[in-house]
Amino acid sequence: MAIGMNAEGPQLEGLTRRLAETPAEFLAAPGVVRVAAVVNDLLVDLGGGPLTRTQAEVFEGSDPHLALVLIGCWLLHDEWFVRQGRFARAALQLLSEGLKPLAALVPAGQFVADTDRREELVRYALNQVGVRPTGESAAQAQDRLTTLSSVERQRVMAAARAAEERARAIREAMAKKAAEEAADKWNRE
Repeated sequence: MAIGMNAEGPQLEGLTRRLAETPAEFLAAPGVVRVAAVVNDLLVDLGGGPLTRTQAEVFEGSDPHLALVLIGCWLLHDEWFVRQGRFARAALQLLSEGLKPLAALVPAGQFVADTDRREELVRYALNQVGVRPTGESAAQAQDRLTTLSSVERQRVMAAARAAEERARAIREAMAKKAAEEAADKWNRE
């Protein structure tokens, strides 16, 4: 996770609007667009150096998560981040590894088309780079992110399924024990 959301960042509404207006080039399939080149340009504009060959290899191919990387590049290329000149390292981490959990659960296009998913991606990205939306406390920002989080929702659902499975196993064990006790009592009589 990120270092925290102690610093105030950009306005949430501006970034969600930016996602809603994502150009078609950033929605193209990985492989059609050279994702490594897009990431490289972003990092340079954010004040970092160009990708090394090894770093660039992470963004080559047609892995499905690369579609979300392109959308993340569009989001982070917002003027607020560029003006700061200090987010290249955090952006590289977010784009190379940080978006994979989201991409595994939600198709990339939903982060542009769906209002809640746009807000989720913005809040997730802000958290990962260590800032929070303007006007929110760190606690408010974290609470809202948790509320929207597809990753958290998946974790809660998995925990609920595991708890239900444990409860079912206990019920079955209790029923088996009751049947055995009834059979023992019947055999004694």
